[in-house]
Amino acid sequence: MSNIDKIVDARGDQCPIPVVKTKKAIAELGNKGTVQVFVDNETAVQNVTKMGQKNGAAVTSEKRGENDYALTLVLSGEAVDGAALEQDETCAVDARGNRIIVISDCVMGGGDDVLGGKLMKAFIFAVTQQDTLPKAMVFYNGGAKLTVEGSESLEDLKSLEAQGVEIVTCGTCLDFYGIKDKLAVGTATNMYDIVERQMQAASVVRPT
Repeated sequence: MSNIDKIVDARGDQCPIPVVKTKKAIAELGNKGTVQVFVDNETAVQNVTKMGQKNGAAVTSEKRGENDYALTLVLSGEAVDGAALEQDETCAVDARGNRIIVISDCVMGGGDDVLGGKLMKAFIFAVTQQDTLPKAMVFYNGGAKLTVEGSESLEDLKSLEAQGVEIVTCGTCLDFYGIKDKLAVGTATNMYDIVERQMQAASVVRPT
């Protein structure tokens, strides 16, 4: 905790109190330092995340347990958009659409695998920045390697999970690669569930 400058405990608080408390902490630090925020619902995670990003913070979040979420906002010290910081936030509804993202490899595109790995990492990060998040992200075949220990995308996937995005990985694929015991975000699933999710989604996005 030594690198945390402010702690905001907003568990049990109704919208917009978590955002208001976090804004106050940001203002007290002069937009420089690190704020950790604890909340107890996914919508609060989404609202605090969007507010932090709007004000230039690098935001990560993690689901620690049932109704237990922790966000970390790293503030750059750059000038804060005063209007954005002081503006009253409406209580946003769950910002997930009926769309899923399906990832079947740990690299994106053909050609060089090192470049492909960087592109996939950038793709997953870009998902965290969208106003409307996917309902779920499904990983299978080589994509299963992205949800296990050591994955460079693990922090971003945990942040998405904390905001209510379901992260599911093919259990057969985890077994095939011998990494089932290293699954570090979301849950393992089966092919029936993967097919059902795609059939029921309004749209399916596949990075290529």
